[in-house]
Amino acid sequence: MTRVKRGSIARRCRKDILNFASGFRGAHSRLFRTANQQEKRALACAYVDRNSRKRKFRRLWIARINAAARKNGITYSSMIHNLFGNQVFPNRKILAQVATPDAYCSSRLIQKISSDKG
Repeated sequence: MTRVKRGSIARRCRKDILNFASGFRGAHSRLFRTANQQEKRALACAYVDRNSRKRKFRRLWIARINAAARKNGITYSSMIHNLFGNQVFPNRKILAQVATPDAYCSSRLIQKISSDKG
């Protein structure tokens, strides 16, 4: 079997990993073996956190909508139920954006759906 010299390819691979790890602290940005492990860990955590971020924002939006609903004497779950009963399919992000700065608009919306009970 002939010898295969991987000089340029291996160097490019190591260089790419060290460039990725350039912002890491200590040996994690300078030594290839630890940088390689940290890169795998960083990419795995990034994958998990992309989905986690979606869950966290949805929880935040629901908390804001619930706070606005309770100011008007209704719970979040009954508000969503009334919205679906009135054929209004809620986008929680937009409802939270309406509820947070504009209390008057959100209270009018809640009164409207509470009176029209599908």
